[in-house]
Amino acid sequence: MKLNEAFRSLPPNYLFADISKRVGEYQAKNPQAELIRMGIGDVTRPLGPSVVEAFLQGAREQGDPQRFHGYGPEQGYGFLRQAIRGYYASFGVSLAEEDIFVSDGAKSDVGNILDLFGKDNTVLIPDPVYPVYQDTNCMDSRRIVFLNATWENSFLPMPPQEEKADLIYLCSPNNPTGAAYTREQLKEWVDFANRQGAVILFDAAYEAFIQQAEIPRSIFEIEGAETCAIEFCSLSKTAGFTGTRCGYTVVPAALVRDGMSLRQMWLRRQTTKFNGVSYPVQRAAAAVFSPQGQRECRENLKVYQDNARLISQTLAGLGIPFAGGLNSPYLWMRCPFGMDSWTFFQELLTGANLVGTPGSGFGKNGESYLRLTSFNTKEATAEAMRRLRAWMGSRR
Repeated sequence: MKLNEAFRSLPPNYLFADISKRVGEYQAKNPQAELIRMGIGDVTRPLGPSVVEAFLQGAREQGDPQRFHGYGPEQGYGFLRQAIRGYYASFGVSLAEEDIFVSDGAKSDVGNILDLFGKDNTVLIPDPVYPVYQDTNCMDSRRIVFLNATWENSFLPMPPQEEKADLIYLCSPNNPTGAAYTREQLKEWVDFANRQGAVILFDAAYEAFIQQAEIPRSIFEIEGAETCAIEFCSLSKTAGFTGTRCGYTVVPAALVRDGMSLRQMWLRRQTTKFNGVSYPVQRAAAAVFSPQGQRECRENLKVYQDNARLISQTLAGLGIPFAGGLNSPYLWMRCPFGMDSWTFFQELLTGANLVGTPGSGFGKNGESYLRLTSFNTKEATAEAMRRLRAWMGSRR
């Protein structure tokens, strides 16, 4: 018997599992500590009332012999795919219903999409990076070329001059840095991919946080993207579905490589390995895209956006350089006093009972940075910023 030796190259623990272990150990030794968690990007606002009602209605239908649903279409029910199509149309992107594939979240699809590609492809991945991009390619032993995302390029690396690429991961607004590409910058990437015959794997999970008109909500706002890009999106942050699980992937009909349709390949893959998202969840997801559902989502998003604004103001007032926060729920702060990422993580945990995410966990360029999230209550965020100011004051 032979195992996948590529797993030997992976870190022994997934980043967030390591953080959870360290926080759990501290909490066990200090049970009185009131921690404020600003590390893992999990939401705190509940599902909107109209979404909950649709969820319940879908569950009630499952108890009615006349309206019961068994296996559904693996690519998603038509009512949800049409709702997603209408959502894209609201910001000027025209999609065919057949291009849209419903799933249990962007994270799954970002990893599973690799079934479509050979293991001898070269992969371009920005550093720092969401760990799933790197880890899933390491599991397949692909060659990875890292693009340096640094303070000097605003954490937005552009196409390399010499490197040949087959697969390109882009996340905008970015996790972990919060940086977001403009239309002009994404056009450069699209043109680069089309010249190379590469495929862009575009993670748009945070598009709902975009506030600036010059930042695209979708890669398909860019001319030529339909022949070189696949887009992943999720309702986790848009509508609070982190525990409900629903997302979607867009694979255009025009995306063809070596005479093969990637849309047809993805359909074949999904119908073989995936039985679809549950009917009640899809009913809830469809309600997200209704006018009332969108209003409810915007109310929740505003809480996170206001939190991000407060964090931004606090960091600026303390003189701490940072990125993100405007079009993203993430703020990428430079560790003060010359600390490395894990040292600062531990200092905040023990000195202020605050939990962030060490930037080094996202790659070598993440060293000396810490990611904070705005996914908390208004009150907890305000208290967290009070603690941060007090901790900084005690160190000066």
